[in-house]
Amino acid sequence: MWIDLSAGPVDYGPALSGDGVLPRGESHPLTALHGRPKSQKALFSDLASLVWSAYEVLLVPSLRIPVPFENSLIVQLIHVYGSETKDTNGLDLKSIEKTFMDEVNDGGLLLGDQSLSFKNYEVRYSECSICSFAISRASTSYTARYLFDNYTLIVSEYLDSKRLHQILSESADEFRRVAGVPEVDFGRVLPVYVFDLDYGSILLLDRYHQSVAFKDMVVAVRTKNTQTVSDYSCNGRHMFMQTRELERPLVGSILQSMWGVSPTHLSWSPRHNNTLVDYTWSVGQTPFGPFSEISSLSFVQKDAARRNVLLTSLNHSITSAIEVLESITAHGGDIKLLRQARHTEFIQRWNLFKYKLDKAVSALSHMDFEMVLYFLRSSDSDLYAIHTLVYHASQELEASLVCFKDPPFPWASVSMSAVVFFAVVYAYVKRDTFFRNKRKQF
Repeated sequence: MWIDLSAGPVDYGPALSGDGVLPRGESHPLTALHGRPKSQKALFSDLASLVWSAYEVLLVPSLRIPVPFENSLIVQLIHVYGSETKDTNGLDLKSIEKTFMDEVNDGGLLLGDQSLSFKNYEVRYSECSICSFAISRASTSYTARYLFDNYTLIVSEYLDSKRLHQILSESADEFRRVAGVPEVDFGRVLPVYVFDLDYGSILLLDRYHQSVAFKDMVVAVRTKNTQTVSDYSCNGRHMFMQTRELERPLVGSILQSMWGVSPTHLSWSPRHNNTLVDYTWSVGQTPFGPFSEISSLSFVQKDAARRNVLLTSLNHSITSAIEVLESITAHGGDIKLLRQARHTEFIQRWNLFKYKLDKAVSALSHMDFEMVLYFLRSSDSDLYAIHTLVYHASQELEASLVCFKDPPFPWASVSMSAVVFFAVVYAYVKRDTFFRNKRKQF
């Protein structure tokens, strides 16, 4: 992406009017580069902020959810259709599968001996009682005021994604039975529920979304309505949402749930301890956000997908090592817990573990993901050996009873206190004599 800082006047889109929106009357930060003349330091500060924002979003995007390493990745696409004939226009499941499999064949998304497969299932809405129950329970409404000849309140419906997720999670066994989805014993399974409803009105998830990603599933919905005006605008023009087109939203949601890839408009801020919304870089080749129409993945998503798995494994290794150190500290330290031979082996294993983690971090900075996976897997053997050493050493500890001895009587302090006490008493008794001698002097 090229940004021409000399162009003007600036009416840079993306803009929005929902959550995380610029308040009305405020402009995008890039428009601050125009208008009144700025000092050189202020210009450099704005440019540095722009570069830093691009770096955080494009090179080191935030990890959305922890992604454990699994050899087998399975995406179950469950299409619930309400009409008599299935309409695949805008919902070509083979196209969604091809988007991911093309990247896999090019050496992206997966690590080591991982495999990715897609399974398609179909369910008629009229024959699925749990489907109609979930939709009816998740349906809710809101009122909005529109200006026609005068202000008019219009009631619109939408689906509560959290409630729908809860119902589908609680009825997962029943849903699998109705859809004919087999049980999978090994690997990571991601069910993708697509509700293709025979409704004439607009029905979105949480009022704004066609598809919502959760940690354990993806939920998407569409109706017979073809398009609507969204709350987003670009270059001063309102964006239209093609509500029948679900392929691109599903690609983005699968990326979020299966690989923990964050959308390009969301980033985690440690300073705010919260997720920030910024659509500056949510344009171009990205399956996220309303400002792009491309379903293909850029290097941002492909690198983040593999990096997130490695970061989760690295975090697990470090957390496990901290637990070992805390256990050693609870038993009195490594010198007391481990004998000479075991202590030597412990030092050797610990140094190897640290060396492999350092090499993994170094390889991660060079985007050598396969080398990172190699060092992390190799470090697991050292960490397991350290756990074994500490466990066996703690089992051989013997409890001992140490009798308590009373401390010696503090004769010196008691004697000193007695001398001071008698001196004070003697001075109090002889106070008249002392004061009489003083009065004689005067």
